[in-house]
Amino acid sequence: MPQDDPQNDRLYRDRELAQFYDLENGWAPDFEYCLQLAKPAGSVLDLGCGTGQLATRLATNRSAGGREVTGVDPAAAMLDIARQRPGGDKVTWREADARTVRLGRQFDLVLLTGHAFQAFLTDSDQQAALATVAAHLAPQGRFIFDTRNPAAGAWRGWVAESSQRSLMHPQLGRVEAWNDANHDAKTGIVTYETHYRIASSERVLSATSKIRFTPHDRLAAILADAGLAVDEWLGDWEGGAYAANSREIIPLGRLA
Repeated sequence: MPQDDPQNDRLYRDRELAQFYDLENGWAPDFEYCLQLAKPAGSVLDLGCGTGQLATRLATNRSAGGREVTGVDPAAAMLDIARQRPGGDKVTWREADARTVRLGRQFDLVLLTGHAFQAFLTDSDQQAALATVAAHLAPQGRFIFDTRNPAAGAWRGWVAESSQRSLMHPQLGRVEAWNDANHDAKTGIVTYETHYRIASSERVLSATSKIRFTPHDRLAAILADAGLAVDEWLGDWEGGAYAANSREIIPLGRLA
């Protein structure tokens, strides 16, 4: 894997940095929506499962009949956290790249949350990830994922003066965090830095990440090329319909 490949991002692969993920990304509307969407599903594939918050809830939430859940992520540090989570023993974890993984089975629901899709920086990478989705969908299966709408310009708030925040780590105590970002209008790629300063030691941990903001029309074309049909375009995880100024682009669909 090339050193600058986003799947090699230190923010997720470095254990010292991965420990901050859950402090910044708790249970949110995307998880709640997917939890409801998964109610009839007997099997779920969570691509880019991260620290496993959603996957473990999906595996332990179904009251009758059980549910098979597989979580895939390229970062061993994130999966280590996932395995130790309550309910982590009920999920099948796989360290793998969503562009190339093939599990030899199909699922009732395939999902990517937390804007994991934006880590694929080129059309070919996005096509490969969506080919993985298609390869693992059961004939009547459904897929859903999210990507930030470039029209909303979320990166404009990812600068030091407006992204300052304070976190409370259970072992390290108070941690100050901030970001800085640069947007390449030609490619739609945003390069952003994430910094954590541990108050007790003044030590700073940092990582540089890249994500792609893909317009709705380009995304629709790539989905069609992958053999996926969109039944509904959402503009937020509260179920609102997509509009040109929506903050999110969320396709919900199935095999074409």
